[in-house]
Amino acid sequence: MARANEEVEALLQEYADLIAISGGDAFKARAYEKAARAIGGHPADIAKLDAKGLREIPNVGKSIADKVGEYLHTGHVPVIDETRATIPAGVRELIAIPTLGPKKALVLHQELGVSSVDQLLDAIHAERLRDLKGFGEKTEENLLHGISLMQKAGEGRILLSAALDVAEQITGELSAIPGCERCAYAGSLRRMRETIGDIDILVAADDSAPFMEALGSLPQTAETIAHGEKKTSIRTTKGLQVDLRVLPPVSWGAGLQYFTGSKAHNIRTRAIAVRKGLKLSEYGLFHAKSGRRVTSRTEEDIYARLGLPWIPPPLREDRGEIAAGLAGELPDLVAEDDIRGDLHTHTDLTDGLAPLEDMVAAAADRGYAYYAVTDHAPNLYMQRMTDEKMLAQRDRVRALDRTFRGMRLLHGTELNIGPDGDLDWPDEFLAEFDLCVASVHSHFNQSRRDLTRRLIRACENPHVAIIGHPTTRRIGKRPPIDADFDAVFEACAATGTALEINSHPERLDLRDEDILRAREYGVKFAIDSDAHSTTHLPYLRYGVGTAQRGWLTKDDVVNAWPLTRLRRFLRKG
Repeated sequence: MARANEEVEALLQEYADLIAISGGDAFKARAYEKAARAIGGHPADIAKLDAKGLREIPNVGKSIADKVGEYLHTGHVPVIDETRATIPAGVRELIAIPTLGPKKALVLHQELGVSSVDQLLDAIHAERLRDLKGFGEKTEENLLHGISLMQKAGEGRILLSAALDVAEQITGELSAIPGCERCAYAGSLRRMRETIGDIDILVAADDSAPFMEALGSLPQTAETIAHGEKKTSIRTTKGLQVDLRVLPPVSWGAGLQYFTGSKAHNIRTRAIAVRKGLKLSEYGLFHAKSGRRVTSRTEEDIYARLGLPWIPPPLREDRGEIAAGLAGELPDLVAEDDIRGDLHTHTDLTDGLAPLEDMVAAAADRGYAYYAVTDHAPNLYMQRMTDEKMLAQRDRVRALDRTFRGMRLLHGTELNIGPDGDLDWPDEFLAEFDLCVASVHSHFNQSRRDLTRRLIRACENPHVAIIGHPTTRRIGKRPPIDADFDAVFEACAATGTALEINSHPERLDLRDEDILRAREYGVKFAIDSDAHSTTHLPYLRYGVGTAQRGWLTKDDVVNAWPLTRLRRFLRKG
């Protein structure tokens, strides 16, 4: 189940949006946004904090702490309920559309009476938005695309991180039941897809009844959809469907292979079985004529009998993995243990939530050999960075270097790639950083030509080592920018600039499809957490899963290299 931190984060963010929609104080809305982020990233469970403990969280003052305490005790905050009641539900629905902010939602409601997505679609098709100041044909295109994204995101799919949280809790509970020989999640979750429709849980046991009963009585379970001897389906309190199948232990390997999928991958493996006079199902690999079981206990046995090595789940998408396996050319995929350091993180000097010392200590606890602090540069004006602040931080980083189990600290920055491809500081200032990450943070709607040139100019800067979250997408919230990424990939390969795989579960940017294309150009990659809190550092597992789906090895990933090799790369020739 979600932590109280996450529920309160969502509540305060909603209140910030409601304030903005109703034309309230922009500073007040911003204060609630900051408090929401601080609570969401706070390492302690806020449900266990008293009023004093709540006020000690950054950006949480007495008024906000009182509201949080009220919500934790009663489940409601009257002022938020009252504000919510003054705004039509449809208008609140509008701000869920990627590319449509609260101010424009308010204009649409006040000027056109639009209070639902359907009414907005009607207004767009009737070209009524074009008479409004700040709206036009490009706005209409963006809104239509945003509505499409929202509708896709609403098709019962949730982020990989949320699904893993639920799956790991449930498998932990079921694994403790007597008689459980094996328990694991399967499906698209095991393949580390960026969003998940439902969760498949498998158990190997001789008696299915205790597991079926246990699933229905878990605290996460809101209702039982179907209950049977071989399969039980429940819906969680968050609306996610979980399907549990109990297999005979002898069928474990075949069942795990079958229910992991993908469908296209399974069609390939079944075709190979047919050519060998065999039949493959979730119960095992059998002789087609006699029906005698050939093997079924492990996935390795199944693949070996088909003439294949074991294929890692993230590769099972029918994207050439069968042919590579038959040819002995499957990649040795990068693993989380291969990552030697994180190259993109933030502190409370800019928009992070934890001080430098806490972030460094948390990184050391993860066993990193090196760790980079990359706070925002001055052109992201809301962060109020100055040369003096950055240089003072550099002194603190240098003083901390080698004090945590020999972990080396790198002082870097996340630069803002401006509309023309310009960066925040002149070259002579950039040259003093250990590394520079450069990212697009604004002007997402430039032309394809301008966006492409903007990214390539950043690649060409001799001090930019990594392009951060390259497509800028936020899953279900903001589409990727429209740039010619093949040209960008070519430029990265030519200039020795790495592309980031941003591990934040709302980003996972680059996508696996982009990684596969960029890899063909010879691009190198950095898998980073983009952590803004100590609790964000473990996000790295999601980026590694995405990298695996993109067929990457540790040689492809610069922060899987020893520090000496990484430093040579950072110097860009």
